[in-house]
Amino acid sequence: MRYEILGPLRVVDEKGGSPLRAQKLAAVLAVLLIRSDQVVMAEQLTREIWGELPPRRDTASIYVCISRLRKFLSRPGQQNPIITRPGGYMLRRASSECDFDVFQQLVAEGRKCVRCGEPAQAALCFEQALALWRGPAFSNVQTGPIVAGFLKRLDEMRIECAEMSAEAHLELGRHRELVGRLRSLVAEFPLRETFYRQLMLALYRSDQKSEALGIYESARRVLDRELGLEPGRKLRELRHTVLAST
Repeated sequence: MRYEILGPLRVVDEKGGSPLRAQKLAAVLAVLLIRSDQVVMAEQLTREIWGELPPRRDTASIYVCISRLRKFLSRPGQQNPIITRPGGYMLRRASSECDFDVFQQLVAEGRKCVRCGEPAQAALCFEQALALWRGPAFSNVQTGPIVAGFLKRLDEMRIECAEMSAEAHLELGRHRELVGRLRSLVAEFPLRETFYRQLMLALYRSDQKSEALGIYESARRVLDRELGLEPGRKLRELRHTVLAST
């Protein structure tokens, strides 16, 4: 059995993927997955599902959710992964059973390859990590405080992976192939200076200097309008390099 969270939450086995359509069950499973191998107190689950307006019999309601979730996760010949602990519940799983853990392992391997001066292998690892994403993480799960905090962390990790992937491809001289992807990343993350710099560099090395300078001006306008800031040092230095070569 495998859990997939890098997109709509679903459980995959030999019969295929099974999404959790009941919102409360999906929220409970999401929290248990985020806190795998840790006890999640019933009060935390209550707050995640109902916020500040829990039902009068909230403990009984959580018990019903857990019972239904156990039934959903039950597989013949396998121990149920949800364990009852004093005051709460815990989900046990191996790292290979969740796409998020695989994502983290690939990113770590990619970073190691970067440090070892192996950009081709690094690019491969980062691409494999990004390919695990099927859309926004937990997109079919209602967001409580635990899930919301985890999603912020996940989003940052995905952005960093995309940055490192582009950097590895640039080092390999794949400038023209990167332009389209980097344009999309700039549009998706307009306040992320690294993507502007990488797009400028890809255009500059593809002999599209005027377009590279246009990207700088776009970055300057967006950063000034949204943050009241000027472009950072690396972006300014790249602009000077492009200007000096014209």
